[in-house]
Amino acid sequence: MSTQEIFQLFAYVLPALVTGMVSFYFFRLHTNNEEGRRRYLLHKDTQTTTLPIRLQAYERMVLFLERISIPNLVVRVAPKTSNKNDYENLLIKSIEVEFEHNLAQQIYLSDDCWNIIKAAKSATIQMIRKAGMSESDTADKLREDILNLTMDKQSPSATALSYLKKEISALW
Repeated sequence: MSTQEIFQLFAYVLPALVTGMVSFYFFRLHTNNEEGRRRYLLHKDTQTTTLPIRLQAYERMVLFLERISIPNLVVRVAPKTSNKNDYENLLIKSIEVEFEHNLAQQIYLSDDCWNIIKAAKSATIQMIRKAGMSESDTADKLREDILNLTMDKQSPSATALSYLKKEISALW
C-alpha cells in the first residue's frame, strides 16, 4: 500500500469515525435524559402514594409525644393505689406501651427524627424516675413532684415536637 492509498483510506475512515462518535454522544445523551425522565415520573408517582402515609406517621408521632408529655400523662393516668412506686411504674409502663404501639412508624420517619423521639421518651421516663426518688410517700404527692419538676423547663416532648414540625415543613 502506498502512502496515497493510506491517505485515501484515512480520508474515508475519519469522517465515519467523527460521525459515529457524534451519534454515540447524542444517543447517550438522549438515553440518559430518558432515564432521568422515567426516574422523575416514578418518583413523582411514588411520592403521591407515600406522602399521605408519611404524614399519617408524623401525625401518630405527634399524638405519641402529646400523650407522653408530663402534664398530659399525669392527668390522663391516674394512680390506682396510693403507693408511689406503683404509680411510677404505671406511668413508665404507659409510656412504654404507647411507644410500642407506634414502633412501626419509624420506617416513615428520618433516622434523626426517630432518634429524637426515642430520646424524648427516655428523658420523660428519666424525669419520672428522678421525681420518684424524692421523699414523697404517696402517689398524689409524686404527681405533684413530677409536675413541679417539669414546670421550670421545657418538656422533652415539646422539643421533639418542634423538631417534628420542622421536618414536616421540609416535606412541602
